[in-house]
Amino acid sequence: MTVADRYPLLHTPARWEWGGLDVQFSTDLPPDELVTNIHVFAFVNDRIVLCRDARDFWIVPGGTREASESIHDCLVRELEEEAGAELSGPIHQFGAHHAISDRPTPYRPWQPHPRKAWLWCTADVVLTGPPTNPADAEQILEVQAFPLKEALHLSATDGPHMPELLTLAVETHQLR
Repeated sequence: MTVADRYPLLHTPARWEWGGLDVQFSTDLPPDELVTNIHVFAFVNDRIVLCRDARDFWIVPGGTREASESIHDCLVRELEEEAGAELSGPIHQFGAHHAISDRPTPYRPWQPHPRKAWLWCTADVVLTGPPTNPADAEQILEVQAFPLKEALHLSATDGPHMPELLTLAVETHQLR
């Protein structure tokens, strides 16, 4: 049975209207130059870190890559900004949402357009303090490390595909 067979909702093509994007998840990793956003399923032992934002959604830390920023540096920055966390182990890339935008210009001038990708990773972290919440970023109200069952329930607030994505992240993380 393939990953797509085990996680059919995750692999169903989708429309992210908020970004004018048609997306498709794949475990095929995109080339570095197409990665515009990086998100990490952060683990504190066997618990998963989720961040409650100002919309009352529980999200995984991550966000938009800055100009000339490496994947590693983006992930480290986003962990600090959104989760008050630091890496305590290696980053493992396990999949991406490959996207095509129908907008006339890229979201940021340095980003590829119209093709781009949202990279999904796992990593072990340590929660070191509150999120830094820069003024120009998502505002995080709460950060917690949850047991899997609770994380699965809460992650659905960020989209119907998120519980399957979280389950795949846990499966991938356990194989390392």
